[in-house]
Amino acid sequence: MPPVLPRPRALVSAYLDRNPAERDALAGFLTTLDALGDPADLAALPGHITCGAVVVDRHRRVLHLRDEASGGIPLHPGGRVEAADAGLPATALRAVAEKAGIPASFLVLTSEFADAPIDIGVRDTAPDPLRGEPARRHYDVRFVFLLADDAPAPALPEEAADVVWLPFEEVPSPSLRRKLVASGPDGTVVPANASAIVHDGRGRYLLHLRDADKPWIWEPGCWALLGGGREPQDRSPYDTVVRELAEEAGLAVAGLEPYAVEHVVSTLGTRVPIQLFTGRWNGDPARLRLTEGVMLAWVRPEQFPHMTMLESTRELLERHAAEHPAPAGAFVGEEAGPSAAPSGTVPNVVGVHLYLERGGQVLLGLRHPDSAYAGGSWHVLAGHCEAEAATACLVREAYEEAGLVIDPADVDLVHTVHMRERPSAAPRVQLFFRARHWEGVPELREPDKCVAWQWWDAKDLPEPTVPYTRAALDGIRAGRAYTELGWTRHP
Repeated sequence: MPPVLPRPRALVSAYLDRNPAERDALAGFLTTLDALGDPADLAALPGHITCGAVVVDRHRRVLHLRDEASGGIPLHPGGRVEAADAGLPATALRAVAEKAGIPASFLVLTSEFADAPIDIGVRDTAPDPLRGEPARRHYDVRFVFLLADDAPAPALPEEAADVVWLPFEEVPSPSLRRKLVASGPDGTVVPANASAIVHDGRGRYLLHLRDADKPWIWEPGCWALLGGGREPQDRSPYDTVVRELAEEAGLAVAGLEPYAVEHVVSTLGTRVPIQLFTGRWNGDPARLRLTEGVMLAWVRPEQFPHMTMLESTRELLERHAAEHPAPAGAFVGEEAGPSAAPSGTVPNVVGVHLYLERGGQVLLGLRHPDSAYAGGSWHVLAGHCEAEAATACLVREAYEEAGLVIDPADVDLVHTVHMRERPSAAPRVQLFFRARHWEGVPELREPDKCVAWQWWDAKDLPEPTVPYTRAALDGIRAGRAYTELGWTRHP
């Protein structure tokens, strides 16, 4: 079962912060939660604690079910917590699906309550001599969901007799009725999240690589847009996206404009409407103050299919790229034309290479036989530097090619090869960085480029090894910082 966030005790405490007058009535509930051996073990919750779903449609009505078991009294869908439920809201969502036939993907959390309860109902139950159960208090933790306009009509199981949609003022529970009337969710689904499509106007998009070791977050291990959920101080989705850009990356983008509203599925399975904004920025991601995730990088549309990202994110970016093509003649990073470089200057391609050493062995990858470069040869993990810092490129390539997570602060430049493979080829500067620390085990993330990762004795490299790679590894072992290859030397 995935981590339960927030845990029941914290969830109820937050509810009491908003409803302090109910603290005495819920004291027994807190005592019960405190007595649990593992607060995250939902299956340990006693039977007199249930979770209910308050489903609100756009006519300000609440879904209720009426059957023989309830004596004809209309009740909102609810049920006891099960071990497989990933949190208390998940119990309420399961009850809606099982008892009313409405999947979670047609329900939307409200911006006001999110995954916190709108109400906790309390009632005393009579003793049950047949079951040997004493009189006790029953607690019903109630979560509010908005019904999407395209939601299917409730599909009831055979034992359910009727569906009743009740206006707020007719909801049977006094406490729930009072809170619904006071908060006034009108059933209109509005974006509670906001994200930004940040591009440079030349075909590049600023993407955020999210943490892969946090399965409870949205899009773990994926490339995504910067953005997040609305907070109480945000007056609009625009306020949300501006705040999120500043908090996540210290980034301010001038001229942000609304682009579209997209819908995704949350970790709970509910629908999440996201207001998307678009704006231009052309700075260096390596200089941003990243506070969440692994890294930020400029990415071209042709790279999207080779990156780990949600299909919905890829389709969104491809649509935007088709609508905003790069100017003719421009290339990423600089403006084309005679002013791009001083007269007589020949651009040098910059390559970055990862030198990983473990117990006298170095990590090499076997290039795919059909690779356009060095097919069938052994090579260190490498890539071409784009309009980014070399260390940022190294970090990006290590994750994209092998799933390795490296902090740019943990790498050192240990060798440089300045080379020209043939007189007509562009000169290249090949930078080799040693990583002092890394996380993860090498994976085949791009099997069309690399078919195997293997550790080799640095003194006995395999054949064939890419020649300049062998020269660089020999130079590193010898303590040399620089190698030249392919240049004609004049006496």
